[in-house]
Amino acid sequence: MLPRGGGVAGVLSALVLVAAGGGLVSAVALAPQGPGSSRQLEVPLASVPAGSSVGVCPGPARLLEGAPVGTDPQFSPESATAKSLVNAVVLSSSAGVLPGSRLSSLTGSALVELAKGTPAPGPQGPSAAVARPAAGPPVLLAGVVPQRGVDAVSVLSADAQADRQASAGAVMSYTASDGDLRGSAAAACQQPANDLWLVGANTAVGRTAVLNISNASSTPATVNLDLYGAKGPVPAPGSRGLLVAPGSTRSIILAGLAPGQERLSVRVRSAGGPVAAVIQQSVLRGLTPGGVDFIAPGAAPAIRQVIPGVDVQDPASLAALTVKSGFADAAPALQITVPGSADAVVAIKLYGRDGQKPLPGGGVVTAKAGTVTEVPLAGVPAGPYTVALSSDVSFAAAARLTRGAKAEDASDLAWSPASARLGSQHVVPVPGTGDRFLVFGAPEGRARISYTPITADGKIRAAAAADIAGATTVSIRVPADVDGSPIVGYLVSAAGDPAYGAVLLQQDGTQDVSTVAVVPGAAGQEQVPVTLGY
Repeated sequence: MLPRGGGVAGVLSALVLVAAGGGLVSAVALAPQGPGSSRQLEVPLASVPAGSSVGVCPGPARLLEGAPVGTDPQFSPESATAKSLVNAVVLSSSAGVLPGSRLSSLTGSALVELAKGTPAPGPQGPSAAVARPAAGPPVLLAGVVPQRGVDAVSVLSADAQADRQASAGAVMSYTASDGDLRGSAAAACQQPANDLWLVGANTAVGRTAVLNISNASSTPATVNLDLYGAKGPVPAPGSRGLLVAPGSTRSIILAGLAPGQERLSVRVRSAGGPVAAVIQQSVLRGLTPGGVDFIAPGAAPAIRQVIPGVDVQDPASLAALTVKSGFADAAPALQITVPGSADAVVAIKLYGRDGQKPLPGGGVVTAKAGTVTEVPLAGVPAGPYTVALSSDVSFAAAARLTRGAKAEDASDLAWSPASARLGSQHVVPVPGTGDRFLVFGAPEGRARISYTPITADGKIRAAAAADIAGATTVSIRVPADVDGSPIVGYLVSAAGDPAYGAVLLQQDGTQDVSTVAVVPGAAGQEQVPVTLGY
């Protein structure tokens, strides 16, 4: 809005400012229109080209060495059987042209080149599979990195095409059959951001939580952490002004900031470069491994959250285990974090294969302001669920999955965060081994999910579809291969009413369990408001 009155000097100044900003506005338009008059001017929009697609993959799970003082960890080598593998997929344009894309280390050195900036004949780099369309109309194809071993944080990047981000995705999976970090963990490689929420950490005795913050940009990042525990915000002077240099990862032992917290949520905020963050969470009960997981960021606080891929094991087998000392966190549960100053009355609904299931103890809980509240899922029948939570106060949420029913045997855990509604053309990579399931849920109404396999030879196979009735969840087993070529991912699209999805991972003959969230699809060109002023 222009100022009242104004005067000639003000008008001339406005003309100079507008002209300097690249616009041409007439003096008549800027002159006052009479006593007490004012005029609304639309805020101009400037087109911002789509940037590169970047996904930061966590490094391998590593065991803390000794009992380091403070928050800076010292790591010992992984177990003899530990394997850390990245599966990555990059889609071509509709014209069949693969964008320039590569898997690299955090410092920028190339590990695998999927495609150069412009199409070029010849090999595409080690371990990369790229399908080439035969003569005829253009077809969609994929560049694939199947089962690439990694020993540190890695980055999948793909150049934009025609003012649209490339459709790309990657997943890092960790497995070990011995050692204190026995179990499995997996996480989707995440787009860096300046504000992240992680729910599910535990720093009590026998629990280790290491926050890994990675900066894949060329700009230094200054990070502040906000910590929430069972009794309220946790003051931690060492949580402010953490510098993460470009091309580096900073690891922080959360017990050094918030010791003895059985329930801990972390907000990661960065100024400067955007960052990726993941919490390596592990449990050791005496000498018995209790699981390992990568806690990935979930949806930001909102008045409605949906958690897909919540797979519950037989409650009868857990009843005798969870009453033992030190085994309370061996049971499935929800955690709700309320960062504001008002309590949240949260309604919780569970949707299984054949409809809504009641939550034992009732479906409404009060989560205190500034705290992390745990809601047990004990007594819920076995099977996959989609959990919908709603309140009139914003909150963040995640669900704990567990496997193992005997105190003397190794067990495992996984965290499934709240996620966003499915849209079109999500690239959903899956690890190459184990039992893999696509889990989709539609809390309300009906949804149709299209899921198209992508194989290790770079081919996009025939699509399949699932019609999901409202208030239900479906679980689809991923086959080992299509026509002899291993499946490395899916192209997923949803239509109809809101639907949500995740990947559930298990290992046959073990208690291993992990989940992988479906990341948002590619973004196109955006328009941002531009304000002229001084």
